[in-house]
This record gives sequence, C-alpha cells and structure tokens, in this order.
Amino acid sequence: MNALGFNMAAEVPENPLIPPIPELVIGLIAFFIVFAFLAKKLLPNINKVLDERHAAIEGGMKKADDAMAEAQQVLDEYRTQLADARHEAARLRQEAQEQGATLIAEMRAEGQRQREEIIAAGHAQIEADRKAAAQSLRQDVGKLATDLAGKLVGESLEDHARQSRTIDRFLDEIEAQAASDATKAEAGR
Repeated sequence: MNALGFNMAAEVPENPLIPPIPELVIGLIAFFIVFAFLAKKLLPNINKVLDERHAAIEGGMKKADDAMAEAQQVLDEYRTQLADARHEAARLRQEAQEQGATLIAEMRAEGQRQREEIIAAGHAQIEADRKAAAQSLRQDVGKLATDLAGKLVGESLEDHARQSRTIDRFLDEIEAQAASDATKAEAGR
C-alpha cells in the first residue's frame, strides 16, 4: 500500500472511451424510449407527408405528361390546319390566275370586236361621205360643165333632162379615164 492508502494492484486504469455499465444501460433505455416515441408518433406523420408529396409529385408529373401530350396533339392539329390552309391558298391562287387569264382573254376578244365595229363604222362613214362628196361634186361639176358648154355652144342648156344626160356622159368618161390610168399604174408596178 502506498501512503495514500490505495492498493496499486487494485487500481485498474479506466478507459475513457468505454462508459460505465450503469450509464450505458440508462442511455440505451432512454434511446429506446425516444425511438419508440418517434416510431409511434413522429414516423407516421413523416410517412404521411412523404406519401402526400410523392402523390403530388406523381400527379404533377402525370398532369405534365397529359399537358405535353395534349400540346403535341394541338401542335399536330395546328400543323395539319396550316398545311391545309397553304394548300387552299395555293388552290385559290391558281384559280385566281386562271380566272384572270380567262378575263384577260375575254377582254381582249371584246376589245378586238369593238375595234372591228369601230373600223367597220368608220369605213361605212367614209364610204357614205365619199358618196355624198361624189354626188355633190357631180352636181357642182355638172353645173359648171353645163354653164361652160352653154357658153361654148352659145345656146342655153337649161333643159334639165338634157343637162343630166350630158353631165352623166361627161362624168362617165372621166371615171373611165381614171380607171384606165389606175390599171396602167398597177400594171407598171
């Protein structure tokens, strides 16, 4: 024994990492009590919240998948409608071009017909004016020829029938002369 009264052989050095057995037992009992409390009260609430979150996430994903499928369907419908609209626009454009070409052809035909009518009316008017001018010229030339012939012959040619015959004969000779000159000119070409 030593001076302090302790027995050296009886003293076993204690390991600071190993707790004393009574403390270990009390700690384990307290741990199981807390674990049982958590398992009975807290764990069901945690599982319930986790299940609700899981259901919400699954529902959200299902909704997102449904929304994506619906969006894809709407997009496909939109593309189909757009393609149909493009085909319809092309058909309408082609139809308008055909109608335009038909309308242009009709307008050209109508313009040609009106032009021909105007030309025919012009020719008729010219012919009527030529005949009127020839008649007026025939009367004027006849009057002048009768006056001149009367002065040359020295007697009056006032008799209307004789005057008309003389004038007609004179004008027929002039027309025959003009016709023969025109035929000679044509032959010379």
